[in-house]
Amino acid sequence: MSESDNQYVELRREKAAQMRGAGMDPYMNGVSPTHTAHEIHHIYDEKGAEELEKVEELFSLAGRIMAIRAFGKAAFLQIKDRSGSLQVFVQKQSVSEELFAAYKLMDVGDFAWFFGKLFRTKTGELTLAAADLKLVTKSVRPLPEKWHGLTDVETRYRQRYVDLIVNEEVKRTFVRRFEIIRAMREFMVARGYLEVETPMMHPIPGGAAARPFVTHHNKLGMDLFLRIAPELYLKRLVVGGIERVFEINRNFRNEGISIQHNPEFTMMEFYESWSTYEDLMKLTEELIGHIAERVLGTTDISYQGTPIDLTPPFKRMTMKESLVEVGGVDPAVLESREKALEFAKSLGDELKSKDEGLGAILTEIFELTVEKKLVQP
Repeated sequence: MSESDNQYVELRREKAAQMRGAGMDPYMNGVSPTHTAHEIHHIYDEKGAEELEKVEELFSLAGRIMAIRAFGKAAFLQIKDRSGSLQVFVQKQSVSEELFAAYKLMDVGDFAWFFGKLFRTKTGELTLAAADLKLVTKSVRPLPEKWHGLTDVETRYRQRYVDLIVNEEVKRTFVRRFEIIRAMREFMVARGYLEVETPMMHPIPGGAAARPFVTHHNKLGMDLFLRIAPELYLKRLVVGGIERVFEINRNFRNEGISIQHNPEFTMMEFYESWSTYEDLMKLTEELIGHIAERVLGTTDISYQGTPIDLTPPFKRMTMKESLVEVGGVDPAVLESREKALEFAKSLGDELKSKDEGLGAILTEIFELTVEKKLVQP
């Protein structure tokens, strides 16, 4: 923490001490807002200034203070809750001396509660005129100086809560993730699948080729492995007569890490009796299309500026077809291990094993020549 940050922290602690000295709790409980910012906007965004003057209803709103514009005896505050944000107006002549003193102890980052009527400012912004207020939680650490644009990658990943506070897009990603999993679950249940939870700790790691995390069960006196896949237990359930089964849960692989690769991740795995791999390919296409429609309202999306069409059915190719059509590989290479090996080396590929078979070599050629060119599903 820098020296200037330390000064801000000390100032905020002093304000918390002032609150206690005045008989106020800087970390109070039992505050319940009557409305969210979204509810207020949804109902009153279309009403003009004259219509709002006739509204007798009083509102209370609670959230984090994201901005303060002070003008001596009045101030505008931007309040953000779980649903959105709303402007609040605090005026010295409209509140008691004690309440205005409480407002003066507020900083950006604090949580506060406001109560009053709605009106429109001269610029037309829907605003809550505070007749009562409470500082609910004093934030000791200040938000990043430019809270509207936290860009430091390390801070964003190490302090995800700060990233959530200041980057609205990150919060939308969290919400979208929840909506995707919910849509996935709805899709599977509607098709007669039973959702289960299988063991996280396995006596023998299996279901995928990956290095496991190892733990120890004290009571049983044995080592166990955090699961790398739920496959084997799900297949046992199919054997037991549960013909359609799925699980959405955590898996653990004690391998590399990157911003796109985490050793702890969520996966859905499903199994269905009386089906071929082609049936499951079709179901997967329908699942992805359903999720897009349910969450986004369309199967036409944009990823990093590229339009993507998730409408089923997807284009299908064998690996060999893709190597020729997309990778530009000579078909003769596909039928000879020696030619495939020579071609792989020409790409600068260092094979993991000199004893790789033709299929494994073609897979590596695929990864080098085709994978990066695949855009549409």
